[in-house]
Amino acid sequence: MIERREFIRLLVSTAAAWPISVSAEPRVVPVIGFLASRSPAESADVVAAFRKGLDASGFIEGQNVAIEYRWAQGRYERLPALAAELAAWPVRVIAAFGPPAAQAAKAATSTVPIVFTSGGDPVAIGLVASLNRPGGNISGVNLYTGLLVAKRLELMRELIPSVGVIAVLRNPSNPEGEPELREAHAAAGALKQEIIVLSAVTEAEIETVFAEAARRQVGALMLASDPFFLSRREQIVDLAARHSIPSIYQFRAFVEAGGLISYGTSLTDAYRQAGLQVGRILKGDKPADLPVMQSSKFEFVINNKTAKALGLDVPDRLLAVADEVIE
Repeated sequence: MIERREFIRLLVSTAAAWPISVSAEPRVVPVIGFLASRSPAESADVVAAFRKGLDASGFIEGQNVAIEYRWAQGRYERLPALAAELAAWPVRVIAAFGPPAAQAAKAATSTVPIVFTSGGDPVAIGLVASLNRPGGNISGVNLYTGLLVAKRLELMRELIPSVGVIAVLRNPSNPEGEPELREAHAAAGALKQEIIVLSAVTEAEIETVFAEAARRQVGALMLASDPFFLSRREQIVDLAARHSIPSIYQFRAFVEAGGLISYGTSLTDAYRQAGLQVGRILKGDKPADLPVMQSSKFEFVINNKTAKALGLDVPDRLLAVADEVIE
C-alpha cells in the first residue's frame, strides 16, 4: 500500500511529464525584416516613424509583431547577403529602405512580400511594373527626390543669382544615380546653368571631392539623393562649411546638422507610410495590388545662420515661403 506522501510525489512527477495544453503554448507573432543601407545610430527618427505607421495599423513591436533589423552601415555590397538572410529567416514581409536595399531584397526573393522606399522612379530602375499595379511581390513609397532636381537648381540660383558652376555630387553605386543625373542635366540645360558631376562612394572620396570642388572654384553644390550621403551628413556639412561652398540638399536633416538649405519630401513621413503599407500586408493585402504610395509632405528648410556665415543674404521671398528658418 502506497503512503499518502509517496502518492503525491508520484502524482506530481507524472503530471510533469504530461504534454502542455494548447492554451499554454506561446503565441507566434509575425516577423518583419527591416533592411537598411544606413546605420542604426543615426536612424532613430526614421525607425520611430516606421513604428508609428505600424502602430496606426494595429501592430506594436514587442507585443503582436517582431522586427529583425539588418544594417549595411553604408556598405551597399553587404545588402545582398543581408537580404538573403532575412528571406531565409523566414519573415512575413521585408521593409527595404532606399533603392540599393530595395533591389537587393527583390533579387533575394520572389515570394516574400517587400515594401520599399525609393527616391526616384521605381519603374525606371525595375522595382515595379507600374505605380498603380506594381505586380509581383513588391510595392512601396516613392519620395520624388530625383524629380525635384530642377526645383533645387532654381532655388540655388534664386539664392545666388550670380552663381557660376554648380557641382552635382552623386554616388555611382546607387541605382537611382543615373536617372537623377539625367534630370540634373535636363534642368541645367533648360536654365542654361553649367554643372559638373563629381562622384564619391567612401568617406575618403567625399573629402577628396570637396577639395576638388574648392580647387575648381565651383559656385555651389547640389547633393544627389543617396542613403550613404545621408549617413555622412555631418561630414558633408562640415566640408561644405570648411570650403565655403553653398550647398543644397534633399532632406531637412542636413540643414539641422548645419547645412544651408534643403528642399524635398519628408523622410520620416515616407517611413511612416512604409509602416502603413507593411501593416496592410500583414492583414492580408497582396503587394501586387497595393499602388506605390506617393509621398506628399514637402519641406523647404533654410539655415539662416549658415547663410550669414557664408556671406549670403537670403531673399525675403525665400524666407517667406520656407517651412522653417533656422536662426
